[in-house]
Amino acid sequence: MSCYTLVKPLLFQLDAERAHDITLKSLKWAEKSGLLHLYPKAPKSLSRQVMGIDFTNAVGLAAGLDKNGAVIDGMSALGFGFIEIGTVTPRPQPGNPKPRLFRVTEANGIINRFGFNNLGVDNLIENVKGAKYKGVLGINIGKNFDTPNERAVDDYLLCMQKVYSHAHYITVNISSPNTKNLRDLQEKEALSSLLSSLKLEQSKLAEKHGKYVPVTLKIAPDLNHEQVVEIANLLMQHQIDGVIATNTTLSRDAVKGMHNAEETGGLSGAPVKQQSTIVIGQLSKQLQGSLPIIGVGGILSGADAAEKIAAGASLVQVYSGLIYKGPTLVRDICKTLG
Repeated sequence: MSCYTLVKPLLFQLDAERAHDITLKSLKWAEKSGLLHLYPKAPKSLSRQVMGIDFTNAVGLAAGLDKNGAVIDGMSALGFGFIEIGTVTPRPQPGNPKPRLFRVTEANGIINRFGFNNLGVDNLIENVKGAKYKGVLGINIGKNFDTPNERAVDDYLLCMQKVYSHAHYITVNISSPNTKNLRDLQEKEALSSLLSSLKLEQSKLAEKHGKYVPVTLKIAPDLNHEQVVEIANLLMQHQIDGVIATNTTLSRDAVKGMHNAEETGGLSGAPVKQQSTIVIGQLSKQLQGSLPIIGVGGILSGADAAEKIAAGASLVQVYSGLIYKGPTLVRDICKTLG
């Protein structure tokens, strides 16, 4: 029996966001006290090269859990092959009013409407500088809630400029359902314009810093087949380096009638697994290997991760699965994927 199995019932008695905060603070304390060195290492897994980056294993931490990069070293001790922090915005913002995080326990689901609550990009960079972690670090960037979509590109470019030298890859988040109208940036004309600007800036920054940092796009699961094909074509056209599929869903079909199911926000965990895998399969068919897919959404076991890989993902990420299964999930996935 793992320590998390003993602690989980106590955490689940607390408000979900309070439990989240306590977990991060505990991880920070364990990191500072040196206790994390006692945590069993993930079993040796096949390393792989994706986007020109060497990953020690295929299991990553999804963005959203460590928005400010405050517990990078603590997370690294859990055996991840890569860690993605953020979403971070140019300016600090408090996010949406509380309560804004809810468990749909019957379905192993989570609903959040955080709204990119974070301490701003400058704070995140200071945390990255202070971390000892030397593994693969992704930084997920977004726009401030009060920046209109017509000027969203300015926020993304500013964040990109600031994080470029500190990241192994940068993720552009246009798919959170919790910032008003953000998902409109997934529409063809808006997305093409954004990707064009990002690619141009990436080229300038690569020359300035003497290194090429890949850029990935994180998309929603609530896209129809035509939209997925359209996005895939734009990714290829603009030579974007990778795609993360998927973010949380607005659909409640899988949790109808369950406690907290009617809360607004993005639903993650087991209820989004199938739709996420469908989108991965559609992307894979259209992309034909021209750029890699990172699969995320509803991974609560090694078998779930293997499904994402079989659908066309090169790497996987977890978030909600950690809340329900605990940190041993990382080892279980590594063992399954080999």
